[in-house]
Amino acid sequence: MDLLEYQVKEWFAEIGIPVLPSQRIDHPTDLKRLKIHYPVVLKSQVHAGERAKAGGVRVVETTIDAIAAAQTIFNLPIWGELPDVLLAESKYDGQEEFYLAVVLDTAVCRPVFLGCKEADVDWESAGERMQHIVVEQEFSPFYARQLALKMGLQGQLMQSVSSVLEKMYQLFVQKDLDLVEINPLAISNSGQVMALNGKVSINERALGRHPKIAEIVAKMTSRHSSSQINGHLSNWDGLDMHGKIGILGNGTGSMMATFDLVVGAGGKPGICLNLRHAFLTDTLPTTFCDRLTKGLSILAADKSTQVILINLLGSIPQAEEVAKVIAKFVQHETSELTSQVVTTNSNGNKSRQQYHTPHVVVRLAGSEFNMAKDGLATLKTQSNALVMVENLDEAVAEAVRFTKPVAAKKRSATR
Repeated sequence: MDLLEYQVKEWFAEIGIPVLPSQRIDHPTDLKRLKIHYPVVLKSQVHAGERAKAGGVRVVETTIDAIAAAQTIFNLPIWGELPDVLLAESKYDGQEEFYLAVVLDTAVCRPVFLGCKEADVDWESAGERMQHIVVEQEFSPFYARQLALKMGLQGQLMQSVSSVLEKMYQLFVQKDLDLVEINPLAISNSGQVMALNGKVSINERALGRHPKIAEIVAKMTSRHSSSQINGHLSNWDGLDMHGKIGILGNGTGSMMATFDLVVGAGGKPGICLNLRHAFLTDTLPTTFCDRLTKGLSILAADKSTQVILINLLGSIPQAEEVAKVIAKFVQHETSELTSQVVTTNSNGNKSRQQYHTPHVVVRLAGSEFNMAKDGLATLKTQSNALVMVENLDEAVAEAVRFTKPVAAKKRSATR
């Protein structure tokens, strides 16, 4: 679960990460008692990204404008979520913006520093722009300075960024977190650094050691328990809906894009799993193929899942093993379907039990998947349960087509 920005900023201030003067706004009239100077930035406190594009971030110059903007934002749903709170924050003019993060790499069970001299970075295509340092042993400030140097920073700016990274790591360890992110870290003309936005992902397995964090999580969960959209936005590692199309992806961006395209094409997404991270039930290090195998099993076990849509993008470890995992799954499911379990009822008569097997639509994008594509292309000619598609839009269209009633398919075929 991710905290809201105003909660993250409170933690940042406590640990010593520089943040702007701000004030929590529970109602538009609270702006009459604003304690910070204009101009002010009003921010919708929701879990969704892209708030600014959706109209959830406004710069205001006067109290009257602020109240009017707050009324609009409080009534503006972003990805189906209405804010209960706004954050009013001083406006800051930065000359440069960086991306910084401390994240738990669940594959190796070690913290990793991430840094990029571009704040608006696309995780799926960051490539060489995103620098990283694995904290392999007991932490020392050397790790923070090493990342700053890899980012190309020098002098006082290197020291300032390193100091922020050290405090991010302290917060990460003290609270047993999965992620501490600053995006962006703004740099002024004088070299002053300022965390303009932040994200914290709580490790739900560690809540037993942190009663205060458990209380925060309980309040947030109870507040939004009736909204599947909020759950979907706050945890892109897993989403349990009741649609017919299960989705497996390897990143937040690809997951969101696939989910949106399925909805836009008239399909109903079901269970969605992000294979980039370990599942909550995993207690030991896992490989990507381990998570792919488990994800396929989870979707196949859900009777509402008619189609499994696999969208893998970019680079992953063990890319050559991906085809073997998918092939093994398809072959097993097909053999189960053809054999169909024979059962004996109470009258002694034998009957065949219908076995549930979903179609599998696969879209692999990236040169590292070429071997996997070749392997699956051979299997595709042997099984009608597998469809290989290069384009994501076409993959989504195929997945939605499989969920249509048979009668509708026949009508469309005769036209």
